[in-house]
Amino acid sequence: VPTGAAAMELGNISKPTYGPGPEAPGSSTPGLVTMAHGFLRLVQPNPLPIELINFGQPQNMFSREHIHELLLYELGFLVCAAIGVLFIILVPLVGCCFCCCRCCGNCGGRMYQKQSRRMGCRRRALWSSVLLVSAFLLAGGVCALISNARFSQAVKSTFPNVNNTMDDIHTYQIDFIINKSDVPLDYANHSLQEIGPSLGGMITSRIRSSTDSALRSLQNLLQGMETLKDSFGSINIGRSVLEELQSNYSQQLVSLQGRLNDTLQNCGPPCSQVSLAGLTFTANFSTIPGVEQQLKALSEVSDSNIENDLKEVNTTLDTIPEKVQEQSQEVVAKSQDQLGSIRQEIRNLQKELPLLDVEEKVGAFVNDATSALEEYRAPIIAWDGLRLIVCTLLCCLVLLVVLCNIFGLLLGPLGLKEGVLPTQRSCVSDAGGNFFMAGVGFSFIFSWLLMLLVMIIFVLGGNIYMLFCESWENQQLLQLLDTPGVIPNFNLSEVLGLKGDTANFSEIYRQCQQDASLWKTLYLDQTVSLDELLNISQYTGDISTAFEKMNITLSPISLLSQSQKDLLLGASQAGQPPNFTLTLEQLDQNITQRSLLDLAAELEQLAEKVDTDVKEDLENKSRELRELEKEMQASFSGPLQSLKEDIHSVQSGAAQLQSWAPCKAPSGYCSGDGGANLESGGLLWDSSCATGTVHGVEGGRPWTLPGAGSLHLRHLALPGQTTAALDKASKTQEFLEREMPNIIKNETWDFLEQLLDFFETYISWAKSSVTEEWARCKPMAQSLDNVEAIGCDYIMDSVNVFWFSLGWCTLFLLPSIILAVRLAKFYRRMDIADVYRNEEFEMPSAFNFYRIPRPSTRH
Repeated sequence: VPTGAAAMELGNISKPTYGPGPEAPGSSTPGLVTMAHGFLRLVQPNPLPIELINFGQPQNMFSREHIHELLLYELGFLVCAAIGVLFIILVPLVGCCFCCCRCCGNCGGRMYQKQSRRMGCRRRALWSSVLLVSAFLLAGGVCALISNARFSQAVKSTFPNVNNTMDDIHTYQIDFIINKSDVPLDYANHSLQEIGPSLGGMITSRIRSSTDSALRSLQNLLQGMETLKDSFGSINIGRSVLEELQSNYSQQLVSLQGRLNDTLQNCGPPCSQVSLAGLTFTANFSTIPGVEQQLKALSEVSDSNIENDLKEVNTTLDTIPEKVQEQSQEVVAKSQDQLGSIRQEIRNLQKELPLLDVEEKVGAFVNDATSALEEYRAPIIAWDGLRLIVCTLLCCLVLLVVLCNIFGLLLGPLGLKEGVLPTQRSCVSDAGGNFFMAGVGFSFIFSWLLMLLVMIIFVLGGNIYMLFCESWENQQLLQLLDTPGVIPNFNLSEVLGLKGDTANFSEIYRQCQQDASLWKTLYLDQTVSLDELLNISQYTGDISTAFEKMNITLSPISLLSQSQKDLLLGASQAGQPPNFTLTLEQLDQNITQRSLLDLAAELEQLAEKVDTDVKEDLENKSRELRELEKEMQASFSGPLQSLKEDIHSVQSGAAQLQSWAPCKAPSGYCSGDGGANLESGGLLWDSSCATGTVHGVEGGRPWTLPGAGSLHLRHLALPGQTTAALDKASKTQEFLEREMPNIIKNETWDFLEQLLDFFETYISWAKSSVTEEWARCKPMAQSLDNVEAIGCDYIMDSVNVFWFSLGWCTLFLLPSIILAVRLAKFYRRMDIADVYRNEEFEMPSAFNFYRIPRPSTRH
């Protein structure tokens, strides 16, 4: 579980939610947009002449060289404009001449059509061509209407979209970072208020890491001595019980032996071989070694105050947090005052950060731009409505020509009949031809007007698109903005309130597109030092000084006094059990020297051989022997078993408590002449090694002991529980006396480091947030992108598609005029007939080279 500064949840500045991008108009013609862009790039392949653009230079300062370069740059547009001017002049002039000639009967004005065999094929080819041209005209007119409506939609949606993109710039915030300073301050204040449990707990934990092991060893030692004392007491009680039982049953055995002796004498010679010797106890329980001395020594330990002293040590350790809390009140008060100063210092950070000035200036610019847009919104929309009507009418002129062609294409074939003379064509067919001629007339009348509109929009819209939109896309416009002096009285660094002249529009735009922070984008670290703004070392230094002067004094901790050590050491030596070897051997034997059951069985055998009077007496005595054996077994088995267990218990327990204990080895051997292997798992006592070295393993660790002559391994011993516990207590006591001041000092510094780490973590987080997260400038780049999308992708592309579609229609009016005039001849009613007959005379082969001229009739 994270503790300290790692447990603080500072969080991250949430990324701002930017407004939606500009909404595209409903209609779209991506194919025509691509074609228009391709045509513009073909017309204007040259890059933006940055060296010729200088808004601060007067017009009379342009040299001939500059004018020549400018004309070369605009050469493509000039050529297209010249072609448009020629079209505007020549087409009406040609139309006027054409009309005059037609009125005079020339140029097809004569209502006569020569008949031929291929008239049907020519008519169908012309009909298909007019249909195809009309389809192109219709497609161009429809696209022009769509782009015209799209332009109006783009203009109307410009204002809310621009306002939305401007609103994105106000997404910056500093309050989040400032308010998050409450987190480390609250953590630090809480740590100071809980300095007792915190610092006191740290000191207690450090001391307990040294004392707990010694305390456990001493408590286990005392528990072992108490257990050993109880075992010695059980031995003493068991001995008394056995002595009393032995005394009682000894009288019964003597009385029984006398009665058996009388019975055997009455039996006579048959019972003379029965011996009553051995009807006595095998062991003399009064000879069991006494343990009063051991009980006295161990009772002195129990009656001593050692256990209470050890509890007092634990109590002293548990009261350390309370003493730390009491003795640190003055330091806590001073530190809390410094926390208040730190809080105020961080609050003042908001006024000193330069980004606030940048945001204020950007906000002022946004407000001015929004106000200007709102001011011109109504007149722009009104003028755009008028423009929409005019452009729609011009598009309808194209559709009028298309409509005439369509009526001609429909009525002409519908009213035309094969084999009918041109002078006899129907009214429907004649109407179809007249519609073609009406379309031709409209084309001559309005084509120059369409070309004039196309030329003006093309020159203006194409140049605007190439100068701004195309230059923005290939970054040339950004290079122009980065060129010093191009825009008079404009300095990006001054606009943003930056020192020096380091602001670069291209670099700022590139980084803002990646949603970088303004701190990095504007290189504010070169003018403002965050280390100085977030410098709270003065206050943290005062906190450190206050902790240096804090003096924590704890009660002395004493595990054992010297008298208590002597008492325990003496008890471990005096508490060694006497030699119970003979006692254990006696306890493992039968209770009596001769088995009472065997004697009872022998009497039963005699009873079968003797007279009736003695037989009953022998059987009674045999039964009495069995009952006594059973009774003695029941009385002695429990005390005997308890005594043996107590003896084994005191032997093992005392062996652990003694100051030194002989070691046991899993195996060992003597690496010398005549040496014997040592018994595995046995006590290494009195095993000799003539020469060489004795080897063995104890606790998984190998040991060696050099041998010389006769070597007794009784000298190879390990410290017992008493000596180990006392040594550990002595070392712990020495450690506490020597290191207690250092423990208090070190843990105090650790607590101080944890306290200051709250602020170091916050300062590091605040720096990272200011430089990486705060004031992301993507709204700026997004606003420019949205303005570019509105101006170029929606408005200028609509303009480009409009002039491209209208120019497309205007150019296709020329083939429409020619083809419609030619096709109308096939459907209009002629005044003069031309009869064609496909007849040949049957003549010899010699005369096949000659044909009779066809007859024709003229009216």
